[in-house]
Amino acid sequence: MSAFKVTSVIDGDTFEVSPQWKWGGQTGSRVRPAGYDAPELHACGGQSAKDRLWKLIFGEEVELRTAHKVDRGRLVCEVYFSGKNLTHYFPDY
Repeated sequence: MSAFKVTSVIDGDTFEVSPQWKWGGQTGSRVRPAGYDAPELHACGGQSAKDRLWKLIFGEEVELRTAHKVDRGRLVCEVYFSGKNLTHYFPDY
């Protein structure tokens, strides 16, 4: 895949990109990084996880690599920011 701009952060481990991704005959804008699982928004630490992801990548360019599957409309894939896998920034999740 290639570079995408982050246009929205849904929660600590889901965001939207532009342009839309295409994979396995499907297309969409939501992405779920593989390799970490942040707390849900309603759970303890959920809003903090969302804020942390927003501060890091909102409005920035990310690379989507090695897609694994589409889950509930989200492309689950390896996400790279500034040359590093996004999991590097979230070792505690």
